[in-house]
Amino acid sequence: MKVLLLGATGLLGRNVLERLLDDGRRVTAVVRREVNDLPTSDLLDIKVVSDMGRQSLVKAAAGCEAIINCAGCTDIGLLHLDDYMPANRDLCQTLLQVMMQCPVRTLIHVSTANTVGGGTADNPGTEDREAAEPFASSLYVQSKQAGERLLLKAANGLEDRRIIVVNPGFMIGAHDLKPSSGRMVDAGWRLPLMAAPGGGKSFVAVGDVAAAIVNALTMGRSGERYLLTGDNLTLRQFYALCAEAGGYRQLFVTLPDWLTRTAGRLGDLLRGMGLRTSLSSVNVGLLMAREYFSNAKARAELQMPQTPLVEAIKQYKGIQ
Repeated sequence: MKVLLLGATGLLGRNVLERLLDDGRRVTAVVRREVNDLPTSDLLDIKVVSDMGRQSLVKAAAGCEAIINCAGCTDIGLLHLDDYMPANRDLCQTLLQVMMQCPVRTLIHVSTANTVGGGTADNPGTEDREAAEPFASSLYVQSKQAGERLLLKAANGLEDRRIIVVNPGFMIGAHDLKPSSGRMVDAGWRLPLMAAPGGGKSFVAVGDVAAAIVNALTMGRSGERYLLTGDNLTLRQFYALCAEAGGYRQLFVTLPDWLTRTAGRLGDLLRGMGLRTSLSSVNVGLLMAREYFSNAKARAELQMPQTPLVEAIKQYKGIQ
């Protein structure tokens, strides 16, 4: 099976690419600019395109039987919903058109766990739940929901093609070169004192997510969502794992809610003045919330592995 891969230069896309190549699959990776940090392999063909339009992607998809879409806009500092839509919704529509025009039989689309309603540690969220506040007010989440709904609706009318949506949690691991989610690790790395809100997330090793996505090429059910999540941890627990991985001691202080909310309101003021910032009442609300999920469905149907998160942190920091 030859695979067209979008988003190969990002954290998840790079890990998916390496997993595909390790499995001996031929890959066409679509990129917007020349890159020098992708692996060299006879199985890999890198296509540089000027845009992600239908015509460009149809040409790139020649001979491909599957598409894995790891591309998207994750910048939480954007000011308007329309800023997110081209990458997070409109590209989904384009990929449907490519799928119909080419001999592509499988489309794996990467969304986010934030579009699913989270739960508690004792009752974690599952795929049948929809996002609740504060996540439902996030412009990023709204755009990802729009892409998901478009694809899942299309999947219901297809008999000979498969469309699967995967919803990763907060990914940690190797090849986070920019970095992206690794910034949360870096924020407290080796600091004697770390302060953060009292929220929590579902942290997951990016290699586990990549493995489940590649497995979805031949496993899983069309028209379904799959939570690719891992350990449900408070931020205090997460930074304790970082300290364990790095072999250092750290005092953690939970920021009071009133202070976190004040920072969010300041961000609202700046954004109202047209200034881009990730600070906002919605975004700090995301940090204050404890958003926990179950990955039971992905473990059962996509054979998703479970790597200890401390090992993923070590991989990100290059610790042997």
